[in-house]
Amino acid sequence: MTEHDIVIIGGGPAGLAAAAAARKAGIQDILILERDNCLGGILNQCIHNGFGLHTFKEELTGPEYAARYIEMVEEEHIPYKLNTIVIDINRDKEVTLINREDGLTTIKAKAIVLAMGCRERPRGALNIPGYRPAGIYSAGTAQRLMNIEGYAVGREVVVLGSGDIGLIMARRMTLEGAKVKVVAELMPYSGGLKRNIVQCLDDYGIPLKLSHTVVDIQGKERVTGVTIAQVDENRKPIPGTEVNYSCDTLLLSVGLIPENELSRGIGVEMNRVTSGPNVSDKLETSAEGIFACGNVLHVHDLVDYVSEEATLAGTNAAAYVRAESGMAGGHRVVMKAENGVRYTVPQSLDVDYMADQVTVRFRVADVYKGRFISVYYDDKRVVHRKKQVLAPGEMEQVVIKKESLKDYPDIKEIVICTEVE
Repeated sequence: MTEHDIVIIGGGPAGLAAAAAARKAGIQDILILERDNCLGGILNQCIHNGFGLHTFKEELTGPEYAARYIEMVEEEHIPYKLNTIVIDINRDKEVTLINREDGLTTIKAKAIVLAMGCRERPRGALNIPGYRPAGIYSAGTAQRLMNIEGYAVGREVVVLGSGDIGLIMARRMTLEGAKVKVVAELMPYSGGLKRNIVQCLDDYGIPLKLSHTVVDIQGKERVTGVTIAQVDENRKPIPGTEVNYSCDTLLLSVGLIPENELSRGIGVEMNRVTSGPNVSDKLETSAEGIFACGNVLHVHDLVDYVSEEATLAGTNAAAYVRAESGMAGGHRVVMKAENGVRYTVPQSLDVDYMADQVTVRFRVADVYKGRFISVYYDDKRVVHRKKQVLAPGEMEQVVIKKESLKDYPDIKEIVICTEVE
């Protein structure tokens, strides 16, 4: 069994940033495991621009953004294995993998960084009645077919779901000459960034119907049409509101699910809201020496935040390997999300060993206007910041400074919530 200081599962933006950060922190023995045939992850098929504004202070396409990190990894001669499937990880940090070159092998790590990303929710999770004809794609699959494989996916299109991928694909299909009839969204608000609604739908005259869903799919061999209906406050279709659209393609952009089968196999503590592991401010899971970052931890809106988070995970994994972290026996404080805040990442922090400041990211449960984001140290409110608009599609963040906790030696929890006044 071979041994490595740090093994990183996933060669997308999170894995690459974690590897670069760990090398910068002085760890030489790093190995990246990637199941695809190249590094870069999902960014390789995201040929639109808008990436890198925070990280590189310029606007890049997905492949350009990925190339920046791939160059960092190549320049540092960090080894990686492509076409490699990780099938098991245990608490002893033994990673079982399979590929053509090595066959079925097990490697041991001193620290592991989980960076497996996320996957799309399929049609099977939606219970849409109708046949199973050709022409139904998840938005990400259609994106890969068009941008990498070079196929025309369809000519008359309906999109279900207004997540960022669905919005971007509505524009992409339009640019390729297809007619996007409508984007239907089950919720009363869009799941995507405001800028994507404007640039991808409004600029191209594509209608967005909120509180609507697909209730029937017509066609046996190929999609010939779909029926869309309005839904009530319980998300149940309202009889009599059905509208039929003729089309040959239905794109599904109905949510992303963190790829955490390996995490569950380890037995780490999971979060029911994020579907990712619960982590400390070091981004360490409940399994010692196993860290998580990127979309496997929680679904991000910007890849810049993925890279920032992964850099922290790589740096802390390096500190763990060098046994500098001193994580045992510190003053642990629980992070709580309340009153309109769905979750926080991280879910706890160690006051004794935390960095000078910790960025806490979260999403809200609904669209709120003119509300305050508040932070409580136990019962004492320490942050009260007004926001004109809060939306579930856009991540929010607050910064917890170590200095601010000195006046609260017995603090047990930090609560992040929204308040009307």
